[in-house]
Amino acid sequence: MPVDPTEARFPSIPRSRGHYESFYMRACHPSDPLGVWIRYTVHKRPGREPTGSLWFTLFDASAPGPVASKVTLPSEEVAAGDGSFIRIGASSFGPNEAAGSAHTEQARADWRLIYESHAPALNHLPRDWMYRAPIPRTKLTSPAPIATFSGVLDVDERRIDIDGWRGMVGHNWGSQHAERWIWMNGLGLGEQGDAWLDVAIGRVKLGPVTTPWIANGAVWLDGQLHRVGGPGARGTKVDERPDGCEFTLPGGGMTLRGEVRAPAKDFVGWVYADPDGPEHNTVNCSIAQMRATVEADGVPATELATDHCAAYELGMRETDHGMSIEPFPDG
Repeated sequence: MPVDPTEARFPSIPRSRGHYESFYMRACHPSDPLGVWIRYTVHKRPGREPTGSLWFTLFDASAPGPVASKVTLPSEEVAAGDGSFIRIGASSFGPNEAAGSAHTEQARADWRLIYESHAPALNHLPRDWMYRAPIPRTKLTSPAPIATFSGVLDVDERRIDIDGWRGMVGHNWGSQHAERWIWMNGLGLGEQGDAWLDVAIGRVKLGPVTTPWIANGAVWLDGQLHRVGGPGARGTKVDERPDGCEFTLPGGGMTLRGEVRAPAKDFVGWVYADPDGPEHNTVNCSIAQMRATVEADGVPATELATDHCAAYELGMRETDHGMSIEPFPDG
């Protein structure tokens, strides 16, 4: 049975088990290096009740750095259903809209956004059984891999009207984060600006062994979905840094090759905690630059590029990466 990418898992998780779950969105201005990234998350340690958090980041390349805020509420403020993917306090995220707020000493953020999806949901893992199996411990889908957003953001004293911004909506969940991961998303790619890509790359810890990089995702090009990576893909290469990476990702009869990067000042840094306790430092930029090619036998290489509508996220164990981490705990 195909996985439902919009179904929240946390209400049915036994109290004895750990779990994390995230519904998230990103959107970027059509012509300016301005973007927003918002997450609604559930974090549940084994034997404890879940908590819900609202994460907000405004990226603006003309500013010294992103504006970020995060609030966490107790279990009685977390729910799902009744037309929403998830509700945390008075904030909700549903199939066509998201509204909420995150007010802290660092920033006061409010949002009311409407979005229209333009593509079928994307399940990153290539087999349905992978969503039911215990491994991989992280499951990933995009209910709306390409969408158009409208609405308004109020960030401190600044109001931003959103009209026709490109964006996407994602969903992930599991019992543990990957040992190391990269998430790349590119919008407005190709000559016509209608190509996109959505790829997760992870290294998974299995006992004392950590796997090589494994990519899962897809590229939408010329009206067709092309799978990227998969467990059997050979020749995957990733050279990652906190501020970007170079990649070669084969799979599905094609190879995706390129680079994504951004200035260090345009990254936000967070602590992500596993349900069983260990933490990652995670850095994200949602106004990154991407240059890539899609190569296939007998077909000229297709160039995919954007100056500010890509996202790059790196989750890592090390803390000496030189990036600033926001002062918000997780879990």
